[in-house]
Amino acid sequence: MKLDRFYPIFDGVEWLERMLPLGVTLVQLRIKDIPEPELRSVVARAQALCRSQGAVLVVNDHWRIAIDEGCDWVHLGQEDLDTADLPAIRRACLKLGISTHDHAELDRALSLSPDYVALGPVHPTILKKMKWEQQGLERVTEWKRLVGDLPLVAIGGMTPERATHAFEAGADIVSAVTDITLNDDSEGRLREWIEATR
Repeated sequence: MKLDRFYPIFDGVEWLERMLPLGVTLVQLRIKDIPEPELRSVVARAQALCRSQGAVLVVNDHWRIAIDEGCDWVHLGQEDLDTADLPAIRRACLKLGISTHDHAELDRALSLSPDYVALGPVHPTILKKMKWEQQGLERVTEWKRLVGDLPLVAIGGMTPERATHAFEAGADIVSAVTDITLNDDSEGRLREWIEATR
């Protein structure tokens, strides 16, 4: 399956209900700090919604729940890799995306045969405090050379305008969070993203 070039990340099913009908076909559910029973219910709802809309759901971090709920994809950060049961993830036929920020993390990710690699933050981001400076477009080009045919996701401070440059630098997919969720017209901004990446 070829992944869409536009990859928004949302922190609740309500966002999926708003955005999937507008044409989103690849989406990550990234939820932190809610009790597991509630989270399990949210993931199940998100998976059912994505399947009904023909969209690919990627579950951030919560690989056990992703397996239990019959999801197809999971995304793991480097810290999550320390505790994840990767053989169990593979036995469940979950596809795997992995975050990277430096060469050591990229080497580790590639040794695990992921289904995509993410690089960030390409530009300064307000989403979370990070110990890495912005990577820049030259790093995108370097990462693409190193990952070869593996899909490369560019994330961090992305806008529709910056997406064009990320694609030119070698990214296959561009991810966005706050550029959509903090926009006064989130639906309108999402439509701009779709137009810029299709």
